[in-house]
Amino acid sequence: MKNEQNTFPSNTKIISKPRIISGITFILLSVVLTLSFISYLMNWKADQSQAGTMADKTVESSNLFGKIGDWLGNLFIFESIGVAAFVVAFLFFVFGTLIFKKNYFKPWKTISHSLFFICWTPIFFGAVTNGEGVLGGVYGYQIMDYLKSYIGSVGLWMVLLVSFALYFVLEFNLRPSSIKNKLNDINDNTFGKLKKLMPDSDEEFEADEELEKEIVPENISANSNPVKTDNDFNNIKVTQDFEPIKTPNQTSFREEIKEPIKESVPEPIILSSTSTSTPTQTQPQKPAVETPVVKAEDDFAFNVEIKKDEDFPVTAEQQKSDDLVSKHGLYDHKLDLAKFQMPSVELLKDYGNEEITINKDELEENKNRIVGLLKTFNVGISEIKATIGPTVTLYEIVPEAGIRVAAIKKLQDDIALNLSALGIRIIAPMPGKGTIGIEVPRKNPTMVSMRSVVASPKFQSADMDLPIVFGRTISNEVFVADLAKMPHLLMAGATGQGKSVGINAILTSLIYKKHPSELKFVMVDPKKVELSLYSKIERHYLAKLPDTEDAIITDNAKVINTLNSLCIEMDDRYELLKNAFCKNIKEYNAKFAQRKLNPENGHRYLPYIVLVVDEFADLIMTAGKEVEHPIARLAQLARAIGIHLIVATQRPSVNVITGMIKANFPARVAFRVISGVDSKTILDSPGAEQLVGKGDMLYFNGNDLTRLQCAFVDTPEVERIAEFIGEQKGYSDAYLLPEYSGEESSSTVGAFDPNEKDALFEEGARIVVSTQQGSTSMLQRQLKLGYNRAGRIMDQLEAAGVVGGFNGAKAREVLISDLNSLERLLDELKGR
Repeated sequence: MKNEQNTFPSNTKIISKPRIISGITFILLSVVLTLSFISYLMNWKADQSQAGTMADKTVESSNLFGKIGDWLGNLFIFESIGVAAFVVAFLFFVFGTLIFKKNYFKPWKTISHSLFFICWTPIFFGAVTNGEGVLGGVYGYQIMDYLKSYIGSVGLWMVLLVSFALYFVLEFNLRPSSIKNKLNDINDNTFGKLKKLMPDSDEEFEADEELEKEIVPENISANSNPVKTDNDFNNIKVTQDFEPIKTPNQTSFREEIKEPIKESVPEPIILSSTSTSTPTQTQPQKPAVETPVVKAEDDFAFNVEIKKDEDFPVTAEQQKSDDLVSKHGLYDHKLDLAKFQMPSVELLKDYGNEEITINKDELEENKNRIVGLLKTFNVGISEIKATIGPTVTLYEIVPEAGIRVAAIKKLQDDIALNLSALGIRIIAPMPGKGTIGIEVPRKNPTMVSMRSVVASPKFQSADMDLPIVFGRTISNEVFVADLAKMPHLLMAGATGQGKSVGINAILTSLIYKKHPSELKFVMVDPKKVELSLYSKIERHYLAKLPDTEDAIITDNAKVINTLNSLCIEMDDRYELLKNAFCKNIKEYNAKFAQRKLNPENGHRYLPYIVLVVDEFADLIMTAGKEVEHPIARLAQLARAIGIHLIVATQRPSVNVITGMIKANFPARVAFRVISGVDSKTILDSPGAEQLVGKGDMLYFNGNDLTRLQCAFVDTPEVERIAEFIGEQKGYSDAYLLPEYSGEESSSTVGAFDPNEKDALFEEGARIVVSTQQGSTSMLQRQLKLGYNRAGRIMDQLEAAGVVGGFNGAKAREVLISDLNSLERLLDELKGR
């Protein structure tokens, strides 16, 4: 008895206080999130100007939960997953009920369904709204934009439709047979209900007459279960609620008849389990029930009013922007240079006829040599065709059945030897084709001029943000790519193989398509001679740091400051996009053009900025991580706000093109390099070492590898374009980047303190005096230091009187002429 008194019943659930508190917390959080999201969606446009005003008490919020509600809505909806955030609130409610041990939902099934909708709903709304509004959130827009750039709009919608279709098919077991059964059930249920609601119909009376003719057993028990007999099956009408008793050798009636017949009879006929005689009693007929007719005593007018769009309230900011647009029109960013004329094609040199000439003898000779060599190695060919390009001819072969692709790839050097040609490249297999390609350089290549590709309809009609025309493909088609979609470009090539010409082709393409108000260049030229031609367009297209004379950056110290200044510009632009509730620069500029953003709040039209670094290896050698880190940061984040990078080097080694750099530069261009190792470094695959030079290049966009002949633009052509632009009216100055105060510019050199001198101070002093060069970069190379430490040593040398003050881009003046004088000075410093 004692045990029985202290034992709870088996079905009693005990919930501890912490579980109760946790469950209530989750459910309340679910309610708060749901109401905050609903309020945010109703008022987010009106609250755009209130972003980032959590600490400002004067700003009132229209959200039900105030600024916290605005913050939650902005975090979960705008910056994350859009309306799929409601699924997150639902999951909090599910967790709360589970803590209370209420199994209203199956946990793992609920979580799996929720994850599906969290992943795919933002993408769907991002595709529907095309990134406008907040329904898809940042996640939905980014994934939609990524998929759309690779598989197009049609492919994106196919992926979405297939995904949702598979989900519903697997979840609801949608098969043709089950769908048919569902439709039959709906049809029967619908007509059954209609029969009950229409007592005056002939069908109801016919059903009653049939009931009168029914014969039932004498003994009727409401609680008994019927036993099936052979004679019963002819007279018994089966209903869905009929549950016969199963005998050991007898299956249930539901198993024998899988589709039970549905009756319109209100109550099923139940037979006694002891009855075996023929039924003799009839079911009494139910009296027909008349439906009362309700008549309205008073007639009244019923008016339907449809509210038009203009009847809905317009926010004050929207009304203000509409008034400004109606009064002044859309903002025109070209107005400051309204008379600016874009350069014409006539400024580029015409090299005459550039049509490809077909040398049939050369084609036939190469074909016979390829076929003969492959037969020598027992490689049969069923088909071969040739595609003639400006520089190379592509021979596509279809091997016979049973021939391994690897057997042909091994013959690359043998084919090159047999054809006596440099630059044989085998593509096995060809992407998207069932063939193997052999690229053979032509004996007389055709020039591809910059004028021919710029004047081509494909480039002139290119609807891209930053169109670049590289040149022509193997099939002699003009190749145009969008730098904004790349979004950054890494170039490499040995000296004299066309890398500098490729940079000029890219810059020329952008200048021919973009107005000065839409595009700015930040040019870094350690060699000091490659990009100096563009100094004439400083007041039109170039950007620079404040208080600097030359916009073309040649000093490594200024490069570091410029890169860090670009990072500040990037952060400032992201802050503007955040306050404007925009995801990228295109949305922001469109909103600014519609006068929805107030310049008094810091908003401005944002031009694209393209950073061009001509020799990246020299920067890495002299500055190291101080250059690599800001470039990697820009490459990671700067795409959305319109800052794009073009980095070129003639030494594509792993210590120059590091893993951090490669990971953020999916688009790459390789001219001819020395070895296959360099090709793998820049392209992650061999092939660049087999190029023939003189503009022959490989373009890799992350998926496909395309061989191109880069368009040739000569130095006089660039000079003519620069002079044509420079002679026109420009801005008062170059585009000024934000100020950046590095350690060298911010440090104040005071009295020399021997206790704080660097360990390499004396060695650095001897190097400076012996070479008579007061250069920080020289100390870096000699002592193998980073720029910051070398700069601190130079400041200490200045404080000690070894070198003079900072002199801009020039080296400091060395104040001590010989080492003997230096040693005496060092002894004096030690004695202090």
